This record gives sequence, C-alpha cells and structure tokens, in this order.
Amino acid sequence: MEIIPIVSIVLEVVIALLALTIAWRGRFYMIGFALTFGIYVYYDLARLYEWAVDESVLSAVFLGANLAALGSMIGVIKEKKK
Repeated sequence: MEIIPIVSIVLEVVIALLALTIAWRGRFYMIGFALTFGIYVYYDLARLYEWAVDESVLSAVFLGANLAALGSMIGVIKEKKK
C-alpha cells in the first residue's frame, strides 16, 4: 500500500474537522465543506480498501460532495457581500 493515499485521507479528515470547528463558531455554511471532505474520506477509503460499493453509488456520493462544496461557496459569497 502506498503512503500518498493515506496522507491524503488524513488531510481530508483534518480539513473536515477544521470546517466543522469554523461552522460551530457561527459560519454555518462551512458545514458544506465539512460534509464535502467527509464524503471524500469515505470515497477514498472505499477505493483504497476495495469495499464492495457499487460504482454508481460512489459517483452519486461524489456528486453530493461537490454540491455540498458549491453550497458552501455560495455561503462564502453571500457573507462577503454583507
């Protein structure tokens, strides 16, 4: 097993936790980023350990992650305009 995927997963977990921490401090749009990176962790673990997850499910999960990130970006833009 290569180390790079493991390092990537650890970084994704850290980013998700940081986003949650920021969300708990009042910037609730950061929940989308936390969700996004949490989904990335699941996606990467499923691929790394070859879990029996249908490819269409992984694709749908990845789409959900991207939509959550988009929602968070909209929140960032709205906050900037205030």
